[in-house]
Amino acid sequence: MKFYLKHEQFDSIQLYIKNIINLYFEESYLFEGVGDNQINLNIEQKDETTVTTTMTINGKTYTQSAKRNGVTKRDMKQALGETLITILTDHTGIVQSWGTLTGIRPTKLYHKYYRQGLTHEEITKILVRDYLISLEKIDLMRDIVHTQLTAMPDLYQLEREVSIYIGIPFCPTKCAYCTFPAYAIRVFKDQVPEFLVGLIHEIKHTAAWLKDNDIKVTSIYFGGGTPTSIEPNDLSLLLETVYTSFDMTHVREVTVEAGRPDTIDTETLDVLNHYDIDRISINPQSFTDATLKAIGRHHSVQETIDKFQLSRAHHMNNINMDLIIGLPNETRVEVENSLQETKKLNPESLTVHTLSFKTASEMTRNKAKYPVAPRDEIIHMMNMTRQFAIENDYIPYYLYRQKNILGNLENIGYSKQDEASLYNILIMEEVQTIIGLGCGASSKLIDPVTGKIENFLNPKDPKSYNNSYESYTDKKIEKLTQCYTSI
Repeated sequence: MKFYLKHEQFDSIQLYIKNIINLYFEESYLFEGVGDNQINLNIEQKDETTVTTTMTINGKTYTQSAKRNGVTKRDMKQALGETLITILTDHTGIVQSWGTLTGIRPTKLYHKYYRQGLTHEEITKILVRDYLISLEKIDLMRDIVHTQLTAMPDLYQLEREVSIYIGIPFCPTKCAYCTFPAYAIRVFKDQVPEFLVGLIHEIKHTAAWLKDNDIKVTSIYFGGGTPTSIEPNDLSLLLETVYTSFDMTHVREVTVEAGRPDTIDTETLDVLNHYDIDRISINPQSFTDATLKAIGRHHSVQETIDKFQLSRAHHMNNINMDLIIGLPNETRVEVENSLQETKKLNPESLTVHTLSFKTASEMTRNKAKYPVAPRDEIIHMMNMTRQFAIENDYIPYYLYRQKNILGNLENIGYSKQDEASLYNILIMEEVQTIIGLGCGASSKLIDPVTGKIENFLNPKDPKSYNNSYESYTDKKIEKLTQCYTSI
């Protein structure tokens, strides 16, 4: 659907308006000018902010005003968002439980007010007034924040430490919904040795810098891709480099993604055992074989079960499993089956994702090939997972949202008592620097004094990474030095 806006602030507010419209209409577009489905704005900012929005949708015109006490850009956007949400909800009947909030880390907002000493009631009042967030979502935010602080009582004092993300960009195949670096290992196998040369260089130089600057490591996470898709001897070499290069004295958690069951074997698990790693992820996404085939995962449901049991036999005592709600052709029947199969395996944590149509994914490029359930059905299926979590003693401990996520919902990480992933908490709440090493890895440099965030991206494809790892390592260390010199 096409919308039109003619306003002097078009360039600065168009993205925000488009993001809100997208909550209600798929594939909507916002153009500068005059046309059908017109949006007119009157923004007044003197002693307070008043925004009046008039919006025509399919020939029907709505007008709504909203005020904020301040006169900042944030006040203006909050008032604008309120008018848009109110109008679009009146027109469509769709209620947005996250209100005007379009950011991907809602719990950061709750943490902000909690750190100021506000009570839950006071925080609730602000979030309802300023963002129109539902009470249900606010209570979810509260529960997650409390779980995080129980898992990491010093969460607010970790700005001097860092966590490490190590990206292995290889997978058996690339799933249809995926946009992560995931190069088919059979095709790119010959590039693995050279990739490891670059990664080991990054690890050693970064670890040396951390030691020289007396900066401790809180957690280490091996992701990708699928780290266990490389040969066991290569994985062993990588782990040996990590354990001998970094000061592991203060590391609280090491996680290795083994998301694809078809990458797990006895030899690989023996390598993990050797380094006393017992936290892995085995991600079925669905327990329906037809779905797995449709999304490009070349393993069966039975293989997921077999590899989970094999991992248990090799003392993997903290296993996470991922499920995706809204996969093509799945209904509540398939979701119920996935939940019951998950119950039988009883993993320590369960991450429930709502399908997101990411821009560069195969699924987005060919939407007609991947039919998904309507919004109401997606919401019902997510509610099924929440009820499952309650009945099976899973506690929500982190959440995040994505653009183009079905139903404008969220992804929630659940865990059994005392089994929450520390790395997931740290990266979602942005309380410390995350140093990304490897192909496609993103570093999030957070100034320990000001809290200012700067992102630094490594090349996504192995060839570019292999050709430039030395310069990227030097640039990253230079930025780290700049970030921490103020301490």
